[in-house]
Amino acid sequence: MRESAAERHDRLLALVRERGTARVSELADRLGVSPVTARRDVEALASKGLLDRVHGQVSWPGRAGETGAVRPGEGLVLGLLAPSATYYFAEVIRGAHEAAARADARLILRISDYRPEEDRARAEGLLAAGAEGLLVAPGWRGPEDRLAYGDWPAQMPVPAVLLERRAEPGTALDGVDRVVSDHGHGVLLALRHLIGLGRGTPLLVARGDSPTALAVRTGYAEALITLGAAAPGPVIASVPADQDPEGFERAVRALHEAVVSGRAGAALVHNDVDAIQIVQRLAELGLSVPGDLALIAYDDEVAALADIPLTAVAPPKRQVGRYATELLVERLTEAREALDEEPARRHLSLLPRLRVRSSCGAPPEGSAS
Repeated sequence: MRESAAERHDRLLALVRERGTARVSELADRLGVSPVTARRDVEALASKGLLDRVHGQVSWPGRAGETGAVRPGEGLVLGLLAPSATYYFAEVIRGAHEAAARADARLILRISDYRPEEDRARAEGLLAAGAEGLLVAPGWRGPEDRLAYGDWPAQMPVPAVLLERRAEPGTALDGVDRVVSDHGHGVLLALRHLIGLGRGTPLLVARGDSPTALAVRTGYAEALITLGAAAPGPVIASVPADQDPEGFERAVRALHEAVVSGRAGAALVHNDVDAIQIVQRLAELGLSVPGDLALIAYDDEVAALADIPLTAVAPPKRQVGRYATELLVERLTEAREALDEEPARRHLSLLPRLRVRSSCGAPPEGSAS
């Protein structure tokens, strides 16, 4: 199977994280790609604040010239475990990094590559590297992973804050601090907007391979009840076009049939990449967006860059990273002060925004009415 750009970016970040600094030519050799590709990857990651570029070399943010040792008096050391350092989680990491810098704390990062069975070992590696508290986004893909690998963050010997992950109610993990995006609210914003445009009840086209995708599916069912609407058809399961071309084509054909038959004139699609490719394929089949189909994407990572800029639900990813880091710093400060009363745990939900562009047929944000 061909390696995706996201997977290659994660390998590149892992190499730089291990070495501290590296030359682009060295990274190209280790990754098995051309220097041009490696340079392009480095520029993309540096633009997101995930790498520093200094004198022809790249380094981990804040690591240039360090020996790797944590010296007394440098401030708190925070560990961040994320399933990926690209796409959705790049902004979460960026927000955490910025908040750590403002608190004069050092943030160290490990990537799980969506291998939940390795999460605990990676978190223990962060503790061994000096982390005094943990920001944790487990590499779950579905409910079975949460059930099989869900309790360990509550068993850590240091304060922990969950990022973009919800625990099973009543479990030990449910008593851990967490900061999440309220995806149900984001889905409700999208459906209410499309119905308000007179395009009927939207179909949902969504993946099922991540907690965000599953939250979008749950939010869709709940939003239909809230809005008093009946689903125009079952949820259409989407898959990455590069990994499963036949499955992707089935999803496009199902959406195409729903539009042509008159069952649907609007759709919410998770995620941006799938939405862009679906719009392109529908055009090849003779359907236009927004003419025949009003469409909203979910994630807002690259939605604005489509040929027809996509209206999108934008979870507050950067703020999730920021607020979670501020909460962890607060917990560690409280621990140092040895308060008599244990502070109450917090479950903080942040509300996504709907960014209106061209694909839903409404005037884009900021246009004259």
